Amino acid sequence: MAVGENGPLLDVRNISVTFRGADGPPARAVENVSFTVGRGETLALVGESGCGKSVSGLAIMRLIQSPPGIIESGQVLFEGKDLLALPEPEMRKVRGGKITMIFQEPMTSLNPVFTIGFQIAEAIHAH
Repeated sequence: MAVGENGPLLDVRNISVTFRGADGPPARAVENVSFTVGRGETLALVGESGCGKSVSGLAIMRLIQSPPGIIESGQVLFEGKDLLALPEPEMRKVRGGKITMIFQEPMTSLNPVFTIGFQIAEAIHAH
């Protein structure tokens, strides 16, 4: 039996993300966000613009640009492994190969010259 097979597929525990600007105090973008997703389940993060949906996803994928952003606290367990503790080479194998993010703005994510099927297959072949 594989590690994490009995537990949730994704277990996000108390993630907090802050962005530090050149002027003024740091801005807390996400504070103590927690949720779990079991195998075969779907979770939708829904909220108004600026509430932290994308930042939460970027934190899970360890794609927060630092500086100015920092994941201050929390754990992200994926298949039983803490993604925030993985060395970057191992995280690159997880990113795109086992877990991915579809960004909100399709014009910056998809190339209109190629079919969507081709672009999805290209990502699968790459990983």
